[in-house]
Order: sequence, then structure tokens, then C-alpha cells
Amino acid sequence: MKAEEVEWEVLPPEDEKKRGQIEPLFKWMAVVMDEFLRLPGTKFRFGLDPLIGLFPGFGDIASALVSALTLIHAARCGLPKILLARMSLNILINEFVGIIPGIGDAFSFWFKSNVRNYRLVQGHLETPGQSRKADWVFVGFVLGLLILLVAAGLLVSFFVLRAMAKMLPPI
Repeated sequence: MKAEEVEWEVLPPEDEKKRGQIEPLFKWMAVVMDEFLRLPGTKFRFGLDPLIGLFPGFGDIASALVSALTLIHAARCGLPKILLARMSLNILINEFVGIIPGIGDAFSFWFKSNVRNYRLVQGHLETPGQSRKADWVFVGFVLGLLILLVAAGLLVSFFVLRAMAKMLPPI
């Protein structure tokens, strides 16, 4: 008996019917979370994501959970790993910058990670194909940038805490 080669997935892919439902789900998420409301007198649209983000702590967690649930559904529908990685990076960037008070909220109005993820899904469904070298270069670049940002944040935190410790009187 000949062994078959099996490609491992994050979660097992669902049937074709579920795969066909992925585009409407991501469109709905993009509209509700990033483009639900329009600023009067302008073409600027925003959704619940930046509004929820105004609640410190809770808002960023809630937004990340909603985006993560759609990402899990995308994985179950068998979307390519490189597409899932790019979508994850959009969510991570939105949440990473979103934790900065004030700046993060303004960033969420502009970045719109759910709209970006919807466009990625649309592009994949219109022209499904293999991942390209450019996809992996993009993912590597963004991951490297995120690692640098986290390292810089840790370094700044270390120096701030060290300076604060020096200001305390000796015990």
C-alpha cells in the first residue's frame, strides 16, 4: 500500500460550501468593523473597531478576538498559509499600534485591518494560486519590523524603569 502525502493545515479544511461563505463573512467584517459609519460631509468611513478601541484594555482585546475568530474560520476553510500569515500580520499591526493610547485609536481609523484582510481574501478568490517569493519577503519584512519594534519598546521600558529606580530613596 502506497503512503499518500498529506499537507498539514492549522485546522482541518471544511467543505466547499463553507469555503464559498468566506468572502461574505470577510466583507461583513470589513463593513462592520472598519466602514460602518461615514463622517458627515466627507468620504471618510470608519467602523466599530476604532470606537471599541477607545475603551482602554477591553477595546483592543475585543477587536483582536473578533478578527481572530474570522482568521480561524479562514484557516478552517483551507486558505493558504501565506495568506493567513499576511492576514495575521494585519491584525497584529493594528493591535500592536492600538495599545498606544491616543495614537493607536487614530491609527485604527486609518489602518483598517479588516478591510485589508477582506481585500486579501478577494484577491485570493479571484486568482487563487501558489504563494510567490514576494509574499514571503513581505511577511519576513513585517515580522522583522515587529521584532525590532518590540525590542525597542523593551529597551525603552528598561531605561525608564532604571531611571525611576534611581530616583527612589535607598532603603
